[in-house]
Amino acid sequence: NGMLVAFGATANHCAFYLMSSSTVEAHKDELKDYDTSKGTIRFQADKPLPVALVRKLVKARIAENMDRLSKSK
Repeated sequence: NGMLVAFGATANHCAFYLMSSSTVEAHKDELKDYDTSKGTIRFQADKPLPVALVRKLVKARIAENMDRLSKSK
């Protein structure tokens, strides 16, 4: 049903790719302590994203993908 999320890492930071600027925008209050841009959340390896936040964001992306899929039929 389309791309969902991805993780990445560089020498300077880790990244959680939501592949959706609208999901980042919808959760901007919860993401205020992180460096964000469009569909990306950057964080340090020694300060990982909370599991509950990751779970919430993944569920939001699933809902977004399912909504898009239902509209395309």
